Amino acid sequence: MSRQANMRLQLMTWPEVEHYLENRRDVIVPIGSTEQHGPTGLIGTDALTADAIAIRLGETVGAVVAPCLSIGMAHHHLAFKGTMTLRPTTLIAVVQDVVASLARHGFQRVLFVNGHGGNIATVNTAIQEIHAAASLAGMPSPVTAHLASWWDGPRVKGLSRELYGSQEGSHATASEVSVTWALHPDRVQDRVLDPQVAPSNGPWTDALDYRARHPDGRIGSNPALSRPEHGERLMAAAVEDLAERYRPWAGLEGGGR
Repeated sequence: MSRQANMRLQLMTWPEVEHYLENRRDVIVPIGSTEQHGPTGLIGTDALTADAIAIRLGETVGAVVAPCLSIGMAHHHLAFKGTMTLRPTTLIAVVQDVVASLARHGFQRVLFVNGHGGNIATVNTAIQEIHAAASLAGMPSPVTAHLASWWDGPRVKGLSRELYGSQEGSHATASEVSVTWALHPDRVQDRVLDPQVAPSNGPWTDALDYRARHPDGRIGSNPALSRPEHGERLMAAAVEDLAERYRPWAGLEGGGR
C-alpha cells in the first residue's frame, strides 16, 4: 500500500488509525461545494480542488486526511442546474458532528482545507460554537479546529497575479479552473466566453438575484486563461503555503513524518 493510501482515512483500517494516534493528534479535512462554475468550470470544482490539495498537504506533513465534505453552503447558485447546497444551519451541524467524531477518537487538531468562499463564514461559526461550548462550561476545548482556504496564501496569490492579473475574478476563477483541468485534463473546454471577462455585480441576496447579476455564473473572471500546467503550479504553491502554516499549528517537529 502506498504512503498516500496509508494516510487517507478512507483507505486506512481502524488499527492503522489507532497506531497513528499513538504519536500524532492532527487531521486534515477537505471541504468544498457542489455548484456551478460558469460555462467551462466543473460543478465539483470546489470539492475537487480542496480534496486534491488536502491529500498533497497530508503527504507533505505526514497527516491523516479525512474524506472530503463535498456539499457546502451554496444556495445562491441554485438557479444554475446541478448545484447542491446545505443550509447554513445544516452545515454548522455537519462540521460540529465531524469534529466531535474525530475528537471522540483522540484527534485534537482539525484543519479544514477549504475550496469554497461561501463556506468560510458558516464553518468559522461552527468552529466558534465548538469553542464557545467549552468556554461556557469553564473547560479547555478538547479540540482546536481551523479553516484555511487553499487560495489564500502568499505564494498562490502571487502566482495568480502573475498568470491572470485582474482577470482572475472571484468565482469560476482562472486559478480554480486550471487546478481542475490539471486533475482532469479530459475535461478541458475551449469555448469563447461572452463577455470574455465576466462582470462583478454584487452584492446579491438569493439565487434568482445572483443569476440576474451573473447570467453565466462567473464573477469577474476570465477562465479562458486557464491552463492545466498552471494548475500543477498552483497546487504546489498551495501545499507550500499551507504546510508552512500547518507545521507550527499542529506542533510538528522537523516538518512531519
